[in-house]
Amino acid sequence: MTARIVVISLYALMIVAVGVIGMRRTRSFNDFFLGGGKVGAWMTAFTYAAAYFSAVLFIGFAGKIGWGFGYSGLWIGLTNAFVGVLGVWAILGNRIKKAAVRYQVFTMPEYFEKRYHSRFLRLFTAVALFVFFIPYSAAVFMGLSYLFTSNFGIGYVAALALMGGFTALYMVMGGYRSMTMIDVAFGLIMLIGVAVLFGFTVQHGGGLSRITRDLSAVDPKLTRAVGPPGWWPLFALCFLTSVAPFGMPQLVQKFYAIKDRRSIRIGMIVSTACALLISLVAYFVGAATRIFITPELAPNAFAQGKPVFDALIPELLARIIPGSLSVLMLLLILSASMSTLAALILVSSASVVKDLYSGFVRRTTSDRALTLLMRAFSVVFIVLSVILAYFKPATIVAILAVSWGAVGSVFLGPFVWGLFCGWVNRTGAAVSAVSSLAVCITLSAAGMTPPESGTIGMMVSLAATPIFSLLGGRFSGERSGRTRVAKENLSARM
Repeated sequence: MTARIVVISLYALMIVAVGVIGMRRTRSFNDFFLGGGKVGAWMTAFTYAAAYFSAVLFIGFAGKIGWGFGYSGLWIGLTNAFVGVLGVWAILGNRIKKAAVRYQVFTMPEYFEKRYHSRFLRLFTAVALFVFFIPYSAAVFMGLSYLFTSNFGIGYVAALALMGGFTALYMVMGGYRSMTMIDVAFGLIMLIGVAVLFGFTVQHGGGLSRITRDLSAVDPKLTRAVGPPGWWPLFALCFLTSVAPFGMPQLVQKFYAIKDRRSIRIGMIVSTACALLISLVAYFVGAATRIFITPELAPNAFAQGKPVFDALIPELLARIIPGSLSVLMLLLILSASMSTLAALILVSSASVVKDLYSGFVRRTTSDRALTLLMRAFSVVFIVLSVILAYFKPATIVAILAVSWGAVGSVFLGPFVWGLFCGWVNRTGAAVSAVSSLAVCITLSAAGMTPPESGTIGMMVSLAATPIFSLLGGRFSGERSGRTRVAKENLSARM
């Protein structure tokens, strides 16, 4: 216990130090939100990977997928790395940076307004961000608080206040500058942590071949290319978690802030390598829970004979990780959560300050006022998330489950098509954003699993944007708008 307290205290001091450094270097809204638009390759790579993978991956998601899909869950890790990371960096990275410079924008809702000449799109997407990211953040706060309660024996409310204070400290002081600096440390902790986790899992299981044989003995389908649930649930998970990053604001923002094309090339390699290691280890360990965790060995991980998925990985860690290294696993989960929280808070605060307040209430807001408001609303967002986490409503799990798919449905089609095709217009983008969100939420409410409803919503988004752009241009006279955007894209390429 003493060692854990010392390590966490040093961790907290590091956060304070980074916050102070970031505050000294932050003098404008651009500095606070984008780090001045000159963030290097390594910092961007680590902050992208750290924001992509949260504690949800290690605590609940990997356990649930590994238990149900076995080794076929590794396909999710592979698609995360090669589609959600490598694909985004290679296909969109430079285009996103060029679009940010060309349109002089800071946020995705602001980009939509200038790209599609639509104030409705800016309003709708900004509200969607705020609505779906608060419960997401609240759920992460809840998970972290339970983690601290179980490891240090402190009350849930005290742990919740502690985690909220930690996050607010370095975010409010330095914004994105603090976030990128601290995410380098977080990323290194995550890489070391997953390497140690993989090593002890293989050692405890008697080697990879032994683990594979034991898993096959439980159910031969668990070691096949497609696990027991079948190809469609597996495809939906791969699509949802790997294609959504092409339009997820907290990840796209990294490219607004990166320095140049060379940094994108370097960052692409580093970020992909990090993602490959983190995701494959997480899903492999999740599959290994089938042979390490049984009702007889770990009764706390089961309820009425059925596995409690959120308890599988924690039980596994308690069984295979030596006590002297348990603090490293604590830091692994803590780092993954803190980085994700910081990204959500920054983007959500900007949706209120830059997009709603500056975009619709007071368009002449000064740069200094914007920076002060960003700091204030970062605190407001954290407080709202902590309050929601305090009440622990039963519906929060359901809301969290559809958040990723809902945000992906709203942003994916209009953003990706807008970067590549000048003829795509505001009719297509607006209809796509509204209809795909409606499809996603309706299917979830009707009982479809969140990965499946999110996948269908994102597919609708990708299809509806070009289809309704063509219809809009034909029936609403938007040809001139398409021509103007096409000329802008052509001049940018020249």
